[in-house]
Amino acid sequence: MSKKFKRSYKFALNTSSYITLFLTGLVTLYEYIQLEVNLASIFVFALVCFVFSFLIIQLRIEYFIYKRVKSIYDSVSLLDKSSLSSQRTTSDMKTLTEEVERFAKGKKLEIETLKVRENYRKEFIGNVSHELKTPLFTVQGYILTLLDGAIKDKKVRKKYLNRASKGVDRLIYIVKDLDMITKLETGDLNLYIETFDLVDLVESVFDLLEMKSAKKEISLSFDKAYAPIYVEGDKERIQQVVTNLIVNSIKYGKKGGTSEISFDEVKNSKIMLRVTDNGEGIEKEHIPRLFERFFRVDKTGSRREGGSGLGLSIVKHIMEAHNEQVYVDSVYGIGSEFSFTLPKSAEMPEEETEATLQN
Repeated sequence: MSKKFKRSYKFALNTSSYITLFLTGLVTLYEYIQLEVNLASIFVFALVCFVFSFLIIQLRIEYFIYKRVKSIYDSVSLLDKSSLSSQRTTSDMKTLTEEVERFAKGKKLEIETLKVRENYRKEFIGNVSHELKTPLFTVQGYILTLLDGAIKDKKVRKKYLNRASKGVDRLIYIVKDLDMITKLETGDLNLYIETFDLVDLVESVFDLLEMKSAKKEISLSFDKAYAPIYVEGDKERIQQVVTNLIVNSIKYGKKGGTSEISFDEVKNSKIMLRVTDNGEGIEKEHIPRLFERFFRVDKTGSRREGGSGLGLSIVKHIMEAHNEQVYVDSVYGIGSEFSFTLPKSAEMPEEETEATLQN
């Protein structure tokens, strides 16, 4: 505190001392000449002179600096005028300094945030153009070849049309995922919360992905037998989450590996679903970016496998819409585990309750 005091008032103190010494010396000399030296009056004069000089100098200097600083910051629009008092301020230099420092820190944070957003925007646009460019050029190439009329063989023409159709399907797939993730981010996608059996949902996803997993000789299974587990959520969206996570485990899994589903009851009456694989795993530096749009750990292999590059980002947004989170734990070369939680339901769905009673 003493250092701040000396630093703030050093000039006023020194200047006041010089003025006081000078004037006191003159008064003392005058009384000496008049042969009537009064030490008490000289001391009172010196004290009054010092206090008066100090106040005048300090207040005027602070007011001068305040007006100058305020004028500079107002002119370059760095200070919000509404944040400063409109009344005449002559000694509130500390408040102004704090205001300037606080504003500068806020603006610095805003600039850093804008830089991050700008980099993200550039990367996002680059990723979108790259994702759309490949199928567009594929479709264009096959269609131009067919339009040239050089292909006379009907089988070859049909093959080219099929490949062009696959390119169009991929474009539609990417656009649909982009549309969904935009709705999720803006809150335009409404959730229909209901009670459903999570085990049954996973089994239906297994059936849908049976052929895809068979191609890579990856087995889909539970870690043990489970009775029905009833949870609350948007069944359609949760099925999409489970599908994306299992597809991801198949995509990056090793040939002949496994994708295993397990359930655990955690605190606050929630059920945690885990998707565990023994695939290639994810390096630590990539984990923080896994849920970014179009981010791929393996830039080449994952594109050969297909997909829009939005799967994990959609998973993240769907779970956030449920006020839940998705977690990832991975060891490179050993495997990965993705998990999320849902609130456990205390009651069975009405249709299943009726079916149980009938049986």
